[in-house]
Amino acid sequence: MINMPIWQRSLDPLFGPPKAGHYRAQPEDFWVDEQLDFTPEAHGEHLWLRVEKRNQSTLEVAKLLSRLCDVTPRDIGYSGMKDRIAVTRQWLSVHLPGRDAPLDLEQSLNAQGITVVEQARHPRKLKRGVHRTNRFVLRLSGEAIASDDFISRWEALCQSGVPNYFGPQRFGHEGHNLQRAEALLNRGWRKRDDRQGMMLSTARSFLFNELLSTRIADGTWTQPLAGDTLMLDGTQSVFHIDATDATLQARAMALDVHPTGVLWGVGEPGQGDAASYEAYLQQQYPGLCSGLERSGVKQARRALRMRLLEPQLDWEAGAVRLSFALSRGSFATAVLGELIEISG
Repeated sequence: MINMPIWQRSLDPLFGPPKAGHYRAQPEDFWVDEQLDFTPEAHGEHLWLRVEKRNQSTLEVAKLLSRLCDVTPRDIGYSGMKDRIAVTRQWLSVHLPGRDAPLDLEQSLNAQGITVVEQARHPRKLKRGVHRTNRFVLRLSGEAIASDDFISRWEALCQSGVPNYFGPQRFGHEGHNLQRAEALLNRGWRKRDDRQGMMLSTARSFLFNELLSTRIADGTWTQPLAGDTLMLDGTQSVFHIDATDATLQARAMALDVHPTGVLWGVGEPGQGDAASYEAYLQQQYPGLCSGLERSGVKQARRALRMRLLEPQLDWEAGAVRLSFALSRGSFATAVLGELIEISG
């Protein structure tokens, strides 16, 4: 059975481990706003709702919308899963061909603590992963924010980027999702046992984090290696390099390109110096790697580093408020993990 490790932090060599801190003492301390890069077209069979929720998961809101609108769960669309213990804004869609939403829909949602911020019609269902960024406003407190190096840590992340770890929520309480994924892959993955593919995602996320942690330990997570696949900042566009040079190194230093790590699956093996990190994963976790390949999931790439977009820090009484945006799929908890030793 695989136990959850403690992954490397990028700032420890410079500052040592961070001191203890607190976040999410109340939902209002963790605020998230999902950002699209387009607007609904104001016509069509799907009603799009931008809602604000507190202490509720995306799936809970989707189930409620399904019931209130008398549609099946597959008629509800959403782009991303948002934190439960938080105040979050996000879009959801409801397929309502040829009919209006219930007249009391907003009132019924409001009675459940959900506010409709705006709504519009659109020809298509909201698909997973179509939002551009998530905007975060986080309130931190505790010993860490009073530390002499707190501002230096924050400035280092703004300048050099943040390890693009999958957050602990991906692995479940005490890593239980990882253990479930390991057991499922060992006996042979089947769609009926993992309808949403969550166990596949958990296993791939764990392997990615392991690779990233190893490259942080080696000091290679921000700079291209021979054989790396690089990703253009702010996009999913990738290109392979056989060798590195001064130009690529400069582009990486400027956060224009990022080395990537494998999201394990069926595909070509790595090459050059970068291949040794994938070989390490295969050697250490043969069951996960072979199980993912047998499942048929396709290999993909994820940037090892994320850029903080429009970062801002403001002091409050006994606390600090951080504001920044991240590209979709990146976790604010990875930012927090570099700044505080999370104690609650």
